[in-house]
This record gives sequence, C-alpha cells and structure tokens, in this order.
Amino acid sequence: MTYITDKVFKNIDYSDKGLEQADYESCNFINCIFSSADLSSYSFEDCSFENCDFSNTKITNTAFKNVSFKNCKLIGLQFDECNPFLLEFSFNGCMLNYASFYQLKIKGTRFNRCTMHEVDFSESDLSKAIFSECDLAGAVFSRTNLQKADLRNSINLDLNPEQNQLAGAHFSLDMLPGLLGKYNIKVD
Repeated sequence: MTYITDKVFKNIDYSDKGLEQADYESCNFINCIFSSADLSSYSFEDCSFENCDFSNTKITNTAFKNVSFKNCKLIGLQFDECNPFLLEFSFNGCMLNYASFYQLKIKGTRFNRCTMHEVDFSESDLSKAIFSECDLAGAVFSRTNLQKADLRNSINLDLNPEQNQLAGAHFSLDMLPGLLGKYNIKVD
C-alpha cells in the first residue's frame, strides 16, 4: 500500500478518475469532489476535508482516524460501513442528510452547525457527543446511547426517551416537544 503524507489536494474532481488508492496521513483536501466515487478500503489519518462533496461516495471499510470535515456535503454516506478501528471524526458546517451512523461507537464526536435530516443514529454510542446548532429533522434515535451528550443548541429533535439512554444528557427547554411527542402532550 502506498503512503501519502503532508500533501494538499485542491480543486480536484475525483468523481470520474478516482483518488489514488493509498493511506493518507496529515493531508488536506480543499474544494475536492468525491461524489459517487469509491473510496472503499482507503485510510485517512489526521486529515482534513474542507468544502468537499462526498455525496453518495462509497466508504466500505474506509478508515477515518482523527479526520475533520468542514463545510462538506456528505449526503447519503454510510459511515456504518467504515472501518470501526480507531474511528474518530468531527463535522463543522456539514450537510449530512440521509447519512447512517448505525451501531457506531463514536463517543465524544462533535457535530457543529450541521444539517442532519433523516440521519440514522440507531443503536450507536454517542455518549458525550456534542450537537451544537444542528438541524436534526427526521433524525432517527433508537436504542442510542446519548448519555452526557449535549444537544442544547440544536433544533427539530424528536426522540423517544424510553428507547434511548439519556442519563446526564443536556437538552434545552424548547426541545421538550420533541422529547414528549410520544405522549401526545402539548407544550406551550
């Protein structure tokens, strides 16, 4: 396997030609397009992606170790198919609609100013995760560990407290309707 380190990739469209199969370490990808590309079994460690488009990119067995995504389009990504070993990433200003984090152990993950419509967090471990100013419309939380997670500044949360672990989680008062929806209670 080829190793590529400390390199900057800028304004490149990989949707047709594909990215060289390699292990990438401490690389920066800026304004790159990966939409519908196959990045299966690639490895990214200490890398950053800024203003990149990953819509419907295949990431089966892909390793993301300490990777940051900033202002990226990650629509429909199946993060649950990634390599779970040392999986760690953060998201800032990203569009993650229809992504899946099913059964992932991603404690302490930071989601900042992200649009996360219809994202699947079923059975994932999001303990101590931070959702700051995120739009969670239609996001699925089922048997999800949200212990000590902070969701106070997010909107459109709808989850069943009886089906999720919420001990120590932080919510704002305006989130009560989304927490009590199951009970058909009106909060004014």
